[in-house]
Amino acid sequence: MTVPRPLASPPAAAAPPRWFRLPLAGKFAVAFVGLVSLVLLINGAVDLTLNYQDAKRTAIETQRTKARAAAERVDAFLSSIESQIGWTTRAEWRRVSPEQQRYDFIRLLRQAPAITEVAYLDPAGKEQLRVSRLEPDAVASGKDFSASPRFTQALAQKTWFGPVYFRRGSEPYMTVSVAHAGRDPGVTVAEVNLKLIWDVVSAINVGEHGYAFVTTATGRLIAHPDLSLVLRDTDLSGLPEVAAALPGSRMAGQDYEITTGLDGGWVLAAHATIPRVDWIVFVQESLRDAMGPALESVIQTTSLMGLGVLLAAVAGTFLARRMVVPIRELEDGAERFGAGDLSERIVIRTGDEIETLAHRFNTMASRVQESYETLEAKVEERTRDLNQSLDDLQRAQSRLVQSEKLASLGQLTAGIAHEIKNPLNFVNNFASLSNELVDELREVLEPTALDPDTRAEVEELAGLLKGNLEKVVQHGKRADSIVKNMLLHSRTGSGEHREVEVNALVEESLNLAYHGARAARPGFNVTLVRDYDPAAGLADLYPQEITRVLLNLMSNGFYATEKRAAEGEPGYAPTLSVTTRDRGDSVEIRVRDNGTGIPDGVKAKMFDPFFTTKPAGEGTGLGLSLSHDILVKQHGGTVDVATEPGAFTEFIISLPRQSVTPAAPPRPAAEPASETESQP
Repeated sequence: MTVPRPLASPPAAAAPPRWFRLPLAGKFAVAFVGLVSLVLLINGAVDLTLNYQDAKRTAIETQRTKARAAAERVDAFLSSIESQIGWTTRAEWRRVSPEQQRYDFIRLLRQAPAITEVAYLDPAGKEQLRVSRLEPDAVASGKDFSASPRFTQALAQKTWFGPVYFRRGSEPYMTVSVAHAGRDPGVTVAEVNLKLIWDVVSAINVGEHGYAFVTTATGRLIAHPDLSLVLRDTDLSGLPEVAAALPGSRMAGQDYEITTGLDGGWVLAAHATIPRVDWIVFVQESLRDAMGPALESVIQTTSLMGLGVLLAAVAGTFLARRMVVPIRELEDGAERFGAGDLSERIVIRTGDEIETLAHRFNTMASRVQESYETLEAKVEERTRDLNQSLDDLQRAQSRLVQSEKLASLGQLTAGIAHEIKNPLNFVNNFASLSNELVDELREVLEPTALDPDTRAEVEELAGLLKGNLEKVVQHGKRADSIVKNMLLHSRTGSGEHREVEVNALVEESLNLAYHGARAARPGFNVTLVRDYDPAAGLADLYPQEITRVLLNLMSNGFYATEKRAAEGEPGYAPTLSVTTRDRGDSVEIRVRDNGTGIPDGVKAKMFDPFFTTKPAGEGTGLGLSLSHDILVKQHGGTVDVATEPGAFTEFIISLPRQSVTPAAPPRPAAEPASETESQP
């Protein structure tokens, strides 16, 4: 039994920063309070943002409603002016006596204080009567207004509102023209003092300190609760909210929302337009009044955050103190255990993770004590494990060496194939060209006068020459197919090495093979039988290479069933079945066909390169050889064949789930443009 020895003291660690030298209780309290505070701050910030945006959106919508209402009241003022002028525009009015017309105009001035002057223009645009508060009346003055907008626009639009102008540079005025009813109508023209809109604007209630004002389309002030601003012909186009609402602005039609007012304070602004006079009605309210609910929400949220932080500090301090005592017991027990007392056990009854930690400490102490007693046996066991690992490493090294040899052989094969391919192309091309030249020679000799014996001899020689050239072309194409498959056989790149779902890979390969056979031979048909094991799961493979193998085997099966079907056997139904099975550390794939089968003499040589039983031009004998290399040399698996001539052929593939083959090197620069898979 080995005598326990005191454990060596660990090397002194670097001293932590001064600010980090806190007891565990302090660190826990700081972390707990900090985390709770952070959560409260984030929640408060989000809540404040949402409440602010909601309050702002509500206030803006309220302001817009007030602006539309104010615009409607101003528009109603204009409509009342238009309505009062309207009773002087009846068709029979122009037929009354001038004295009666003058009396009607005087009555209009009394009923509409905003109208300071009214005139009647006959159908020719000549002024026949003018009654004014500010100037002497005029009767039959004959002034020609036929080209003035007050006459032409009124006839065209029935009612015309002229642009705002300022008389004597202070009071705003506007011309209103209303066309008379009937044929050849005249026009009643009224000059309206817009200063009286002050009564309308002043009556608009916008909160405690808010107000409304009206400007022209150029920003000149028409109406404002402060009448002195109107009388000074104030230009408000410099205010941000006015500039943004003017026609032609990039924000036209949108509210500027939060901005500065005339007094320099922050306000919440909205506007509405009166289209028929191109006026803009603005409504402003101080930001404090509009956003009052949001400020109350800020105060409430801040108070709750402060209370939450205070409660978190109290709870964190209490929990930290509850943790200190059992942790110190753990510390003392660990120190005694480190001093060599392997029988030390710690008893803590807190019912939480600290008790679990103490239990695991006791378990560790028991195992350490046991390990001291069985150290030699463990050393021998570890030595055996190391030897096994060394054997595995040597086997992996052998595989690496084999892979390097195969790569070198593949490069040599690729070089030879490339050297053969160029002259082979010349042979194929010139053979095809010579075949065409024989046909041309026959055409040239056709009109030539030759005796029958000579012509028969020429035809015989040309036929023999053409037949020889066709055989050269046929065997040249087969040689070209062999060269392409040699290049494929020598290729070292294998694509991505990853885990794949075996059943999905097999199903995809089966669909590709079947549809490829259908595309090549439209009349081809075969019954497909699938038997996939759900436990087949994942395997670490080169999916491109395994797909190539499965396509090759399935194509062989289709070829064999088609060949047997061509023999006309009664009741024969071509069938190809694919099966997967879970074998623990490996997965098994079976491809079975009920075709012609493989004779025993062929079975022994079927994986040899260039061996094939297919007619010339249909196979090169490299497909199964390449499949064997991919399964055995590249993936470390196995491939077996079970067959009965005239009955069936079944290929059994076994692949390890964890491949031991190192990552394949990149493909060589020279690679065939197409890949031809040949079968025996």
